[in-house]
Amino acid sequence: MIAALPLPRLIFGAGALEALPSELSLLGVHRPLLLSDRGLERVGAVARAAKVLGGIAIEYLDVPENPTCARADAAYATYRDNSCDGVVALGGGSVIDTAKFVAALAAIGPLHASDLLGHPELISRAVAPLVAIPTTVGTGSESSPVSGLHRDSASPPIGTRSALLVPRLAICDPDLVRTLPARLIAATGIDALGHCIEGYFAEPANPIVDALALDGIARVYAGVQSAVQADGDAARASLMAAAFAGGAAIHKGLGPAHAIALAFGDQELHHGTLVAAALPWTTELIAPHAPRKAAQIAAAMGLRGAHELGAALRALTRALGLPSSLRSAGYRVGSIDQLVANMRGSHFNRSSPYVPTAAEYLAITQHLLA
Repeated sequence: MIAALPLPRLIFGAGALEALPSELSLLGVHRPLLLSDRGLERVGAVARAAKVLGGIAIEYLDVPENPTCARADAAYATYRDNSCDGVVALGGGSVIDTAKFVAALAAIGPLHASDLLGHPELISRAVAPLVAIPTTVGTGSESSPVSGLHRDSASPPIGTRSALLVPRLAICDPDLVRTLPARLIAATGIDALGHCIEGYFAEPANPIVDALALDGIARVYAGVQSAVQADGDAARASLMAAAFAGGAAIHKGLGPAHAIALAFGDQELHHGTLVAAALPWTTELIAPHAPRKAAQIAAAMGLRGAHELGAALRALTRALGLPSSLRSAGYRVGSIDQLVANMRGSHFNRSSPYVPTAAEYLAITQHLLA
């Protein structure tokens, strides 16, 4: 059976942010909560969005890089106490994932964000209108059905998947990523690549999603190194398109690289950094079990064949300055057995054409911690 594909209405292009007031009017939103973070406040993005909104928005700006249930509850309290009727999420995946829970809580009242973790059946169809305005080039949360929140700052993220969490509207304005630091362009760009590769591998097939995923793979591989340069506006715009495609690919499912990233997500390392370290190993592992798809991924990357995938992904990670060793990146090693158990038990394995054995996950873990 071909998977369903609920996607948001998309407005794409330089200056697209200016469409926000008219789009909110179409959604019947007159008092939105503008959800963002302090970093975007410092670079002026929040002020720019507030100006476009004409002063009608209530702001909540305390979303951390690794989003927690407590901050989602605090944001919802701001929404409720100010009688808001919709959410505008300006930021990366942390902000948009938090906004998804705020929109869901707005429809179900007394519950807390932690009550929704892993329980999509609690999400009501009356979820508040949500507009996602990404300011990174990779998480794809603006088009995906998933929100990943941490129960607390010391816990790995837990994904909650529901078609009701897909934003009603995505505004992708490349002007908003001009101030994005190079390290975040690199990390979120590789996250988008991971979404597209693992979403393309995922089963069952969906010809629309698969076409988007292949296009996203080509865009990231060709453009991410240019996007980190000061004059990389065109490349960053292309990566925004790839990020949206990656979010669409998540509708099919992901795979072992994200199982690994989730297991290692209990500390303060950026999710994209974790995906970048794992993706070469897992892609090499899956390729022999899905040779036709692996060949098409290699072709999208301009490689001679699937045998070059692992080396090409490692070379790209090095060129972007992303760590291949998570220990060197600052990961504090606890129980390796527990890490492997978390990888094996991850829901991301369900859609992969091949699920690594415990021994294979252990081998990859040892490489990542070398």
